[in-house]
Amino acid sequence: MKRKLFIVAAHPDDEVLGCFGTVAKLIRSGWEAYTLILSKGKRSRGATDESELEQLHAEMVRANESIGVKQVFQYDLPDNAFDSVPLLDIVQYIEGIKNRVSPELVFTHHVGDMNIDHQITHRAVLTATRPMADECVKAIYAMEVPSSTEWNAFSPGSTFVPNVFVNIQETMEIKVNAMACYTSELRDYPHPRSLEHLRQLARTNGAKVGLPYSENFMLIRKVIN
Repeated sequence: MKRKLFIVAAHPDDEVLGCFGTVAKLIRSGWEAYTLILSKGKRSRGATDESELEQLHAEMVRANESIGVKQVFQYDLPDNAFDSVPLLDIVQYIEGIKNRVSPELVFTHHVGDMNIDHQITHRAVLTATRPMADECVKAIYAMEVPSSTEWNAFSPGSTFVPNVFVNIQETMEIKVNAMACYTSELRDYPHPRSLEHLRQLARTNGAKVGLPYSENFMLIRKVIN
């Protein structure tokens, strides 16, 4: 039976920005990957035309298919307003998909991100994966998402302090190509959601630990039987 991983992200493209180099590497080694995006995105930026949301959805599907993600799930929480929804509703939705997938590894947002949706996603994931005796999830990693993780005010509660470093030299361009699928979300350099910045960030992260390219994570919990 294949080992399974689960990405839980707030918005389309968060998954690529945060962990696609690592996920592509794990898929290459035999893991089965699933993605859950909790909103359709864009609406907080004034997108009301259904065609814009359909385009973003198509980009999301292409990006995930490009690295071999087995299935993408999408919910319809209000963009940049997850705090207007009862947390229990979000938890139960995540829990329902998690129970269908039965992953042992989860990637999700850092609780200190500037974006409120990222913060709530983190909290909901921790609740949906409570460490009970029969819980399938054995490891949770918080990912670094450019244009949110680094934009918050630096304080003990919000600072992203990575303690896991993954060499993504062989999958760096796979990540870049997946991000290129999100044509409606890309920005010009020096915006953090530019392809040039993705490469620069991975080089900088890698240089901290003697790697050519790295994605960095905070280990939230790991259970070893």
